[in-house]
Amino acid sequence: MLIIMLLGSGVAGSESLHSSWNDLLNRHVNRGVVDYQGFKEEEAQLDTYLTLLADTDPEQLSIPDQLAYWINGYNSYTVKLILDNFKNGKPPSSIRKIGGLFSNPWKISFAVMGGTIYTLDNIEHDVIRVRFDEPRIHFAVNCASKSCPILISEAYEGATLDDQLEQSTRDFLENPEHNFLEGDTLHVSSIFKWYKEDFNDDPLSFFLSHTRGELQQQLSSRRDQIQIKYADYDWSLNGPIE
Repeated sequence: MLIIMLLGSGVAGSESLHSSWNDLLNRHVNRGVVDYQGFKEEEAQLDTYLTLLADTDPEQLSIPDQLAYWINGYNSYTVKLILDNFKNGKPPSSIRKIGGLFSNPWKISFAVMGGTIYTLDNIEHDVIRVRFDEPRIHFAVNCASKSCPILISEAYEGATLDDQLEQSTRDFLENPEHNFLEGDTLHVSSIFKWYKEDFNDDPLSFFLSHTRGELQQQLSSRRDQIQIKYADYDWSLNGPIE
């Protein structure tokens, strides 16, 4: 697992890099519900932030700041993708409706970071998962869907990244809408199936390491009996219910 340390790139520089994104999140995300209409009204500010990401060389940042850069990039470009696909003044009902017959939203080349054009899949699978040994990123990158770990109301920052990743992970694991214990069956998000190699194909051990309180106690006391069942995934947009 990535050990979060400050390696000398100024923290102030990192904060200024993501401050605009942080402001947008503060205004338009409430407990994981994303106000895409609000983002649409301030799309120019989002575009300015994305230009800043495009012009920033992540290799000049510390390791924690690099990971924060890529997570924020993934999340902000996902919001941008939704905004780019408004029809009749409304966002799509699901991110999966974006793309053509032979494409999908995660394979569209449109995200410019550090002067290079990426797809969302490139950012997640070719950069984040390859360069950073950090399974908790799966609870920080947001796929604009209701079953996805929430988009939090603040930008990720290198100086606080370890705490932010741990909080995002714990909040998701302990949310009974996504994961819950029923008898000796632990119902878990399909994330643990899709990325099983990142969790050593052992969701239970990950839960034991990143939960607290009653759920952790129950899992620990029944560890030898626990069976894993993967939940269905709701791809509906993570916006307000109309």
